[in-house]
Amino acid sequence: MASFKELIAADKPVLVDFHATWCQPCKVLSPIVEEVKKRMGDRIKVLKIDIDRNQTLAQNLAIQGVPTLIIYRKGEQKWRQSGVLSAEAIIEQLEYFASPA
Repeated sequence: MASFKELIAADKPVLVDFHATWCQPCKVLSPIVEEVKKRMGDRIKVLKIDIDRNQTLAQNLAIQGVPTLIIYRKGEQKWRQSGVLSAEAIIEQLEYFASPA
């Protein structure tokens, strides 16, 4: 299995959804993230990471609350936001980072 560093090293934007099974806002955000993936297709990669199963990673990245979305490109954090966002707001950020730098 690839490491987190390998997974976020992609040339295209990687949207990472940090969530927890007990988190109600995470349950609201989940179908929104699915819609974003469907609308953006192969232009992005989506990772869903359960903070309870990946506590060390969550601590290393200072995930203070869930849901937290982070966009990486070429291994570098480009954007971070906690809470529930609209598909349009997420796509707007992804589009910005999907364009050639």
